Amino acid sequence: MSAETQRHVLDGYKVLDFTQFVAGPTVTLMMAEMGAEVIKIEAAPAGDPTRIWPVMKEGRSGYFVQHNRGKQSLCLDAKSAEGAAILKELVSKVDVIVENFAPGVIARLGLGYEAVSKINPRVVMCSVSAFGQTGPLAHEPGFDWCGAAYGGILYMIGMPDGQPIAPTTAIGDVSTGVHALSAIACALLYRERTGKGQYLDCALLDTYFNYHEASVQLQSLSGGGIRPKRTGSHATYTAPAGIFRGREKYFIIFAQMDHMWAKLCALMGRPELAADPRFADNTGRVKNLGDIVTIIEGWIRSMPSDDAAMAALRESRIPMAPILSLEEAMAHPHLRQRGTVRRVRDRTLGEFDLPGFPLRFSAFPGTLELQAPTLGEHNAAVLGRYLGYTPERVGALEAQGVLRRGSH
Repeated sequence: MSAETQRHVLDGYKVLDFTQFVAGPTVTLMMAEMGAEVIKIEAAPAGDPTRIWPVMKEGRSGYFVQHNRGKQSLCLDAKSAEGAAILKELVSKVDVIVENFAPGVIARLGLGYEAVSKINPRVVMCSVSAFGQTGPLAHEPGFDWCGAAYGGILYMIGMPDGQPIAPTTAIGDVSTGVHALSAIACALLYRERTGKGQYLDCALLDTYFNYHEASVQLQSLSGGGIRPKRTGSHATYTAPAGIFRGREKYFIIFAQMDHMWAKLCALMGRPELAADPRFADNTGRVKNLGDIVTIIEGWIRSMPSDDAAMAALRESRIPMAPILSLEEAMAHPHLRQRGTVRRVRDRTLGEFDLPGFPLRFSAFPGTLELQAPTLGEHNAAVLGRYLGYTPERVGALEAQGVLRRGSH
């Protein structure tokens, strides 16, 4: 396939997708956004459990649509002899297999890496799980926040004298999916050079723990003398860096570098603070954070408006951002222009907004128009194209319950 005929960067790659919920589907959604052909295997009779999560219109779930656009649905009973045989035949036709069952489940279906690599030595197989395929926690059930809890992440979020707070977004699920995608891409590059596939083990816990950009080494190098903990609205080890309250809005302000702190002091009309022994270096500023917060918030409220304060900070090139509501973020012209917020059309739900595809490619500047499948919508198409099944044979398998179809 020439570059001129490709729809996107992964056009021509074929993926067998055994995922559900968010973390696993993120991997295959991003691959579909890049042009890969994704065959989503759904367990008969109901398919992906998110098909019935919050249903918005005519039995169609916006949650399912968001995470499964661009995929083809093959719904079958993998425990039946006929269903298992179909899956093993499909293994030989694809480049990538992604699954996010509990560890051991895919092997019990006869599709563990040892089995599939014998069928297709070039296949790249990726397992996404809460805690990984090995280790004492491997067989514990878990979702996003479980990884955040074991990883010490939730301990770091919240007010110092309050309980830990969970982020109300799927940070772990989505970022684990992106980490898995990066591993798959590198494994495919390795395969192109060697002809060999391989197995990838990607875990929520591993991903979450990797987000400790400073805390782990601070505690380790200090021999426990430094014990990072949650500090509410401000960074734990540098200042000023955090959330500040204005007249009506909250702001993120970063002025933790000495030269940025000096610029902020000058902007506030208090240039002498830059040389004040309490604030002259980062150690002093962290120690006297309460005084700094009082000074900065007092300056913001002394301005004619929050917008005036933002304009002044922007003019001085001091990193800052207003804390927007979801509604404000969705309407922001920057997010709209870049497609960070994307308007899509679903055949049942109609037009609505979704998070856009976050990767940009100069050779493929456009985005693909993708539809989420109805349950088993592509039974006949997939089995006909890959395995040569006739419509009559597919119909017979549907009548037997080996294959299933639904309207949503």
